[in-house]
Amino acid sequence: MILNEAVRLVEEGRSVTLPVDGRSMRPFIIGGRESVVLQQPEALKVGDVVLAWVENRRYVVHRIIRLDGEQVTLMGDGNIRGIEQCQRRDIRALATHVVDASGQRHDLYAPWRRRAARLWWWLRPIRRYLLYIYIKVKGLK
Repeated sequence: MILNEAVRLVEEGRSVTLPVDGRSMRPFIIGGRESVVLQQPEALKVGDVVLAWVENRRYVVHRIIRLDGEQVTLMGDGNIRGIEQCQRRDIRALATHVVDASGQRHDLYAPWRRRAARLWWWLRPIRRYLLYIYIKVKGLK
């Protein structure tokens, strides 16, 4: 499995660029069009985008929304209310950049992206409508 190999390389200290699929990180990461650059996680914090093993059965690239000791709560930016729980040891990599379809790398933690992610968190009650508009404007499925 490609994800297991990516995790192995990250554990060896290498940086890995991994294409992402799915809709759960819209509008910040577009599945099927963009990739993420993964590195070894260090000091995790709320707001980090991570590759995590959840439910003892699958990997997700989602944002940390809560840290409580060893317990980590994750939520995809494109999710309306669904969350996942895992342990710190289940965080396999930190996403540092998103790579767009033209190959340009964009820092996931640039100041404007951090502010946008915080604002997006507070817009949870109306995300459904904002995502609908975003999808129509961008011509996504």
